[in-house]
Amino acid sequence: MNKIYADAQAALEGLMYDGMTVMAGGFGLCGIPEHLILAMRDSGIGNLTVVSNNAGVDDAGLGLLLKTRQIKKMISSYVGENKTFEQQYLDGELELEFNPQGTLAERIRAGGAGIPAFFTKTGFGTQIADGKETRAFDGENYVMETGLVADVAIVKADVGDSEGNLIFRKTARNFNSIMATAGKVTIAEVENLVEPGELDKDKIHTPGIFVQRIIKGTSFENRIEQLTTRERDVA
Repeated sequence: MNKIYADAQAALEGLMYDGMTVMAGGFGLCGIPEHLILAMRDSGIGNLTVVSNNAGVDDAGLGLLLKTRQIKKMISSYVGENKTFEQQYLDGELELEFNPQGTLAERIRAGGAGIPAFFTKTGFGTQIADGKETRAFDGENYVMETGLVADVAIVKADVGDSEGNLIFRKTARNFNSIMATAGKVTIAEVENLVEPGELDKDKIHTPGIFVQRIIKGTSFENRIEQLTTRERDVA
């Protein structure tokens, strides 16, 4: 099975439709699937529900899809640093399902593992628990949270092979690795594409069985990474 696609547009072909649910990997602007987000924007699809830790910033990441009003609902943990998000939410144009960060991560992991729901202490007694089932275990109160599964998961890896095995770089591993397991179809864009057998098997974060389509990015902005150095002290 050939998993390699020429570009982001080709990798998304036949998968997109209005009203679909998308998981978008990354942590802040670190490890975001830049090419796939741009291709989604250019496709013109709308009414998207997007699961992502955050919503990018006004001119980068998922902020590009918010700017064009292609997102109907965000399921997120951190929604700061995006004035477009803030204004659309306050104007009632954008729905928000707000999650504590650990709860969001576990909802995604659970979805990928086939677990429909779980109980957590986090959020009990707050607005997070409104409308949700609660239960006591050993004298402690818990909130039931449901697992999350997306129609398409888009992730970004540092290195991948043509069979879909992926290695993420540092902070980019936070949400990318679990989202790759929770998409009905997972598309990975990678900075470096290698042949099967070239990756150290003990260092693979996501096995290729979870990845259906792969593209090699032509360039990445990586605006979050800034090299800071100082001059050495001269003895």
